[in-house]
Formats: sequence, structure tokens, C-alpha cells
Amino acid sequence: MQATQRTTRQTTEGTTEPEPEHTAARSRETIVADYERHIGRAAARLAGQTGQPVEVRSEGALVWDEEDRSYLDCGGYGVFILGHRHPAVLDAVRRQLDRHPLATRSLLSGELAEAARRLAAVSPAGLERVYFACTGAEAVEAALKLARAGGRRRVIAMANGFHGKTLGALSVTDRLAFQAPFRPLLPDITTVPFGDAEALRGALAADGGKACVILEPVQGEGGVRIPPPGYLREVADACGEAGAMLILDEVQSGLGRLGTWWGCDAEGVRPDLLLTGKGLGGGCLPVSAVVATEAAFAPLDRNPRLHSSTFSGYPLGMAAVTATLETIEREEIPARAQLLGKRLYEHVVEASHAAGPELVREVRGRGLLIGVELSHPRVAGRFMRELLARRVIAAHSLGTDTVVRFTPPATLSETEVDWFANAVGEAMARLGDAEEPAT
Repeated sequence: MQATQRTTRQTTEGTTEPEPEHTAARSRETIVADYERHIGRAAARLAGQTGQPVEVRSEGALVWDEEDRSYLDCGGYGVFILGHRHPAVLDAVRRQLDRHPLATRSLLSGELAEAARRLAAVSPAGLERVYFACTGAEAVEAALKLARAGGRRRVIAMANGFHGKTLGALSVTDRLAFQAPFRPLLPDITTVPFGDAEALRGALAADGGKACVILEPVQGEGGVRIPPPGYLREVADACGEAGAMLILDEVQSGLGRLGTWWGCDAEGVRPDLLLTGKGLGGGCLPVSAVVATEAAFAPLDRNPRLHSSTFSGYPLGMAAVTATLETIEREEIPARAQLLGKRLYEHVVEASHAAGPELVREVRGRGLLIGVELSHPRVAGRFMRELLARRVIAAHSLGTDTVVRFTPPATLSETEVDWFANAVGEAMARLGDAEEPAT
């Protein structure tokens, strides 16, 4: 019998090892067929129409497909602020995996205590209590439950805000297409315009002491919407005057992505509840967290069983959190994100001139969160395809169909910055050659 040929891959240590048999042997066609049968027909159709490759390995800012072509990952929905498989995070996870990956949850966990201590240390002053989960939506659910348990049953959310798709998170996510099949959602939800502090004050005028306010410092999935300067400060002041609880969703904007540790740092704001996730596991593991004041966390201080999860604070994830926070601090990721983000933003703005204002309505960005608003969803789709043809991965925005988002790592090399600039320039030029789709 003829032996099956195995492919190899290079590790972070520079050695080679065999690819797993199931990865090396499976063809793209087989994977698409499995999507059709088991994952979802819409996803399979999209893969067939766009010729999506299969991602098989990653390192730093790069992802490789089944034909060993490399792609520059500027998507990833904000997860990879340190890139893929950062050596410091990977080493910590490997050591923990060899020692104790999951907890009994009946005994104390040193890994949980250390990760919580380190996260509190880099959070705004006064945020000392920590609850860990796995996804951003789980962190939102925990925050909404803490607010309710603290007597804040009214929720004021923002137009175009996005907080997840679990039932509570979806209730404060302003996208009808996602909400409609699941209504009725949570009651007592009020939506006000993002960036309008006076509208928020008006909503807080009645029973503000029974309300909580939830918002993002910059709306990521909403299309990289940036509020006017001073807005977060005004929001915090309005909540303080009314006695309302403030929840800041920094699942996408935190951990240096906007050029500061947290988006709220830019205006010296301390919320009652700060939500983080995405990059918290260092691009290796799913981890999210709620970081709270003592007063906001009081219901769980009294009874920790009010809200719990099997994998909350699991040791493997906690090792990743500790290594991630150490790496962000050691490598000065927020400062790097600020400088690099400015350069990439300027490249995108310059490139957009080739497409013209009829196709590119606006380029918005702060740090390494950059959005390009196109004239039509089909133009946005064309832009993403042109980028992919030049092996640059971007992300669409779940809250709007016309915005393409870039969330690259803060670790891009000069060669990768040039790759990004050239690809965006060429993709924009191709948009200028395309016909405007019918509206």
C-alpha cells in the first residue's frame, strides 16, 4: 500500500513538524460540502461564489491557506491585536496545558486570581472586581444582570450600537434584521442617538436612578462611528447626576486597539462596569471579562451563584490573559497602535481618492480600528473581494452593510505595512473602474 504523503509546517521555534492528517488530506471541495450539509447552506453558497480559501495555519499578521498562500490578516473582528500565536502567549498556554487546563471549580484557582489581579491593575482606578467569561456577548449578559440585580431595570442603549446576539445582548443591539425573528426581547429598552449627550440627558430625566446606560467608546460593528470629543465625559457626568449605572462595552475597543489601554482613558472616564474580550486571550483562546466597581459588583459579592459559567476563569484561558496583559504592557501596544493606526489611516484616505467620493463616502478611524464607508453594500462586497485577491483580509461590519473594517495587529512589519498600502490602493483603483450598482 502506498503511504499517504504528509505536509509539514514551521513552528515558532524554527523547526518543522507534520501537519495533522485531517488538515493535510481534506480538500477544499470536501470542506465546502461539509459546510453545505452541516454548517449552513448560505455559508456554503457564499464560499462557492467568492472562492473562499481554507485557512490552515497562522503566525503573526499572516494566515496561510490550503495551497500555502499567505494572507495579511487585517480582519479578525479585533481579536488579533498581538497577531496570531504570539510566542509569549503560546508559551504560557502550552505550559498551562501540560499542567492543568481546566478547573474543578470546587477548589481555589491561582491562575484565576493572578489574571483577575493583573486585569484590575490595568483597568481604570476603582474597578477592582472581575468576572471572566468566554465571549463578548457573555460579558454583556453578565453586566446587564448585575445592573438589574442592582435595581437598574431600565436600559438606555445607543442607535447603531452592537453588543452581541444572545437574547439580552441582542436587546441592546440596534439592528432590526438581527432582532426581528426573536422579539419580544428584554423590556424597558430605550435607544438614543450615539454622540448626542443631550438626548441621553433627556432619556435619563425620568427615573435615571433606575437606569443603566450601555455604549461603546467607538462603535465597531456599527461602522466605526466615532463620537464628538468630550462625549464620553458628558455621558459619565450625566449618569453621575442622574444616579444611573454606566456600562462601557470595550470588547472591541479595549486593550490598546484605539491607541490607549481603554477607549475611556482618552477622556478620563471610569464606568461602573467595563467589558473586555476579543484580544484578551492573546489571539489564542476565547476569554472575556467584566471589570466592576465594588458597588456594581455587590450582588455577586453577596451571592456568587447568581451568575456563573462552567468555563468561567478556566486556567488555560487565565494563563493566556496574564501573558497577554504582560505582553501588551511590555511591548507598549497602545502607543504602537496609535502610531501605526495613523499611518494606515492616511494610506486608506489617500487610496480612497482613486475611487472617488461617489463610491467612498467616508474613511473613519481611531488607532487600529479603521472603517471605510462605501456607497452601497455591493460596492463594499466588491472592495472586500478586491482586497482578498491581493491577499489582504478585512471584515464587514455586522451593524451596517456598507462599511468595510480594518483591525490589524499592532505588530505589523514595514513590509506588511507596504503590503497593506499597495493592496488598498489597487483595490480602490479597481472600485473606480466598476460601475455604480443600482440602488
